[in-house]
Amino acid sequence: MTNKQHIIDRFFSYVKIDTQSDPKSSTTPSTEKQWDLANKLVEELKEIGLEDVTIDDNAYVMATLPANVAHEVPVIGFVSHFDTTPDFSGTNVNPQIIENYDGKDIVLNKDRHIVLSPDYFEDLLQYKGQTLITTDGTTLLGADDKAGITEIMTAMQYLVDNPDIPHGKIRICFTPDEEIGRGAHKFDVQKFGAEWAYTMDGSQIGELEYENFNAAQAVVRVEGKSVHPGYAKDKMVNSMYIAQDFINSLPRLETPEHTEGRQGFFHLTSIKGDVEETVLEYIIRDHEKEHFEARKQVMQDLVSEICSQYERECISIEITDQYYNMREKVEPVMHIVELAQKAMEEVNVKPIIKPIRGGTDGAQLSFKGLPCPNIFAGGHNFHGKYEYVPVESMQKAAEVIVKLAELTAKKYEES
Repeated sequence: MTNKQHIIDRFFSYVKIDTQSDPKSSTTPSTEKQWDLANKLVEELKEIGLEDVTIDDNAYVMATLPANVAHEVPVIGFVSHFDTTPDFSGTNVNPQIIENYDGKDIVLNKDRHIVLSPDYFEDLLQYKGQTLITTDGTTLLGADDKAGITEIMTAMQYLVDNPDIPHGKIRICFTPDEEIGRGAHKFDVQKFGAEWAYTMDGSQIGELEYENFNAAQAVVRVEGKSVHPGYAKDKMVNSMYIAQDFINSLPRLETPEHTEGRQGFFHLTSIKGDVEETVLEYIIRDHEKEHFEARKQVMQDLVSEICSQYERECISIEITDQYYNMREKVEPVMHIVELAQKAMEEVNVKPIIKPIRGGTDGAQLSFKGLPCPNIFAGGHNFHGKYEYVPVESMQKAAEVIVKLAELTAKKYEES
């Protein structure tokens, strides 16, 4: 359906623009450089021939592909984000093309001895014979989620160029700041005007997800007492030792490196401390709402217990919910998942339906009234130098979008 080189060229043009977001910023977008890609996308959407192309004061880009059928079809949408994670550099991305991958080690950077190996990343082996796009070992790639943008743009252009394919009205949106959890915060669901949508933000080919973590952030502050160490007996209270007690009291095996599937976790993401004060930052994740609430309670009870041991308020915690499991919003409209599943099957992609061990814009959008399952974008090893994406996976994702548009139109013609 789609020209391989055309997809590569489009993808390269996006990933070479640095769009890293910044959690410490209070603006939207959180970094000025995100405007560079946002404005480029606006011009491309116009060139393709989409209508109602807009960009608002917060860099949310929206556009419309008008219906080409006479009967009524629900408006559907496709969403991707253009920021990249603050976890790893997105500056001077220099992607490499591996043609006809042979299943062996890929040297990303000879000088730095950085190798992408199937001995460690076993998923590589399922792409033998395909064309891979990798990093050069010094930055991330940005397939999360510039692969999704590439696929949406490619599919929209294909539908414009092939008007014989029936479809209803389609809305698309490209968002900033998803990687710092704000992608849906200023998303105008009413303006978007879709009955449901799909984020093109999953990983390997075939992924179809409508469950995600319930998520919260916890900030633990420990107060100590700094006294000259030569005269500290029975006076000094070292906040770092109390913080260590807190860390060691949480279940050691309920952390990201020891969990999988539907298992939740506590994840210590930052420690900053001295004798006088230590601050711990955690994220809390669980698919089940009851377990999620129980995890928050465990941390609160632990704070109370430590305070009672020291007989003073030496430790405090602030917990903030971030997003919730979209399953409860999608299950009442499961036909939207079934349509995506059928679309994959019709373009010879085997659906892999599983819960997301993370979150997407779709989770928050679902709770804002826009049910929004997540479809694969094709990349692997996001947020680091080992990131890669098979070109054939991006081609298939674009085909899924086109087929979804067609199936939705035909479903409502029949009804």
